[in-house]
Amino acid sequence: MIFEDRVDAALRLAPRLAALGLANPLWLAIPRGALPLAVALAARLGGEVDVVLVRKLGAPGNPEFAVGALAEDGQCIVLPWARQAGADEAWIAAERAREAVKIRARRALLTPQRQACPATGRDVVVIDDGMATGATMQLALMCVRAEQPARLVCAVPVASPDALARVRALADDVVCLSAPADFSAVGQHYRDFAQVSDEDAASLLRRARGEHP
Repeated sequence: MIFEDRVDAALRLAPRLAALGLANPLWLAIPRGALPLAVALAARLGGEVDVVLVRKLGAPGNPEFAVGALAEDGQCIVLPWARQAGADEAWIAAERAREAVKIRARRALLTPQRQACPATGRDVVVIDDGMATGATMQLALMCVRAEQPARLVCAVPVASPDALARVRALADDVVCLSAPADFSAVGQHYRDFAQVSDEDAASLLRRARGEHP
């Protein structure tokens, strides 16, 4: 399955998510790439948009390959293949420190004048534009679950089968349109997979929430 862009992916996800009967959902995007999806879904299905801040911990020499993930509150997961990828304890500690700085900067940019929306008692959908290892989604779901939402949904247009299997136990529902056996990279499933800049992400979030620039 090939998507034209992130908005096209969101519109294809919308019927599957509508079928869940969510009540005033909170759409939590993993920045930056998931924000166009979250905004399009909220426009189509209603609800509120916010972000859940998690960052992948990249492998030595290959920062795009996740060996773990770090959350805004300091929670961290390390994936089973981390050491095999060259990420020993010292590397993980240094990577955590680097990514914590980036998380604080992103929070300051995206929501400079308010706290994150509480998820307690709400129908919450955690969204990303795709999952390769699934590390950031795993940790995002764990963090949101700790807030005791009424219902927790994971939604992605495309994922590797392994990543999809890892998140199923962490959400009440998982909506994924495509999990090809030959999955290699999220971007290969989009015709337009242009990077979403920090500025674009901040603008999308402000508009979705009716906040002034």
